[in-house]
Amino acid sequence: MSIIGWIILGLIAGFIASKLVNKTGEGVVLDIILGIIGAVVGGWLFTAFGMSGVNGFNIYSMLVAIVGAVVVLVIYHALTRRRV
Repeated sequence: MSIIGWIILGLIAGFIASKLVNKTGEGVVLDIILGIIGAVVGGWLFTAFGMSGVNGFNIYSMLVAIVGAVVVLVIYHALTRRRV
C-alpha cells in the first residue's frame, strides 16, 4: 500500500476509533498518527491470533486498523491520564 493509502486509512481509522473511545476525537494530525500506528498494531495483533493483517485498502483492513487504533488510544489515554 502506498504512503497516501496509509495516511487515508490511518485518518479514517483514527477518526472512528477516537469517536468510539472518547466521543470527541484527538485532532486531525493526532488521529492520523494514532490511526497509522493502530493499523500496524492491529495488523500485528490479528497476525498473532492467526488472521491476516492489513492487506490493502478494503473493509477488512479498515476493521483491523480501527481495532488497533482503539487499542492504541486506550494506551495513549492511560499514559497521558486522560479519561476514556
